Order: sequence, then C-alpha cells, then structure tokens
Amino acid sequence: MNQPRDKGLNGNEKIEQAVCQLQQEPTQEQLAHTLTVIRRRMRENGQVVVAVEAVAKEQNLQLATVRTEDGRRWFAAFTSFEEEMKGGGAVKSTFLADIQQLFEVAREADVAGVILNPWNRRLALDQTLLAVVLGI
Repeated sequence: MNQPRDKGLNGNEKIEQAVCQLQQEPTQEQLAHTLTVIRRRMRENGQVVVAVEAVAKEQNLQLATVRTEDGRRWFAAFTSFEEEMKGGGAVKSTFLADIQQLFEVAREADVAGVILNPWNRRLALDQTLLAVVLGI
C-alpha cells in the first residue's frame, strides 16, 4: 500500500525517472533533459525533503550536508521521504523545502552544490548545473 505523499512532492517521480535514464545513458542530451525536468518541477513550486542538524555552539539548525569522496560538502535533498530513509544512518529531522529556494541558498553557501537522492540514483548538481536550472 502506498504511503500518502505530501502534495509538494507529487511529480518528483519524474525527476527520479529522468535521473535513472541519465544513469543508463549518460549523454549531454540526457543531461539536458534531466535538468529540464528539474526546472519544470521547480517552476511548479515542487518541493524536496531536506535534513537539518543542530549547530554545536549555536541554538539554530542548518541544512545537513554530505561529503563526497573528494572531500567536498554538498547539501543533500531527496525526492521523497522513502529516498531519505534509504541512507540507513542516524534519524535526522527533515522538512520540505522549495526546490528553487534550496538551489538559491546553495548558490550562496559554501558548498559544492546539491546532491539529489545521495543514497540511491543520485545526481550531483554542482554550482554550474544549479545556475543552468535556475536560469542564471
């Protein structure tokens, strides 16, 4: 039985399908298609799931990051709560974030970009790809 989905996540399966196709056929054309799908979801006011973590000496929260093998830090975003749970790590507090706002914050933050679904069928959107999606 399917779990109820938040309305802001409806349509994110299109992103998952496009990323899957890109992994099967990693061409410039497929990358362009995948970025277009993400841009459409962004313009539909689509949302993603993000994790937050407490900052040690401060009394506020910040977006959780993941580190890639090369040592770079990325914001992690998930197309669904199911994708977020695939990490199997410590339980984190999560909330829904507007795709466009997340991408804009990532452009200003000291991170390499945003990784969608870092545990499964991931897509790393570096600063250049974020600019493409945002139309900058």
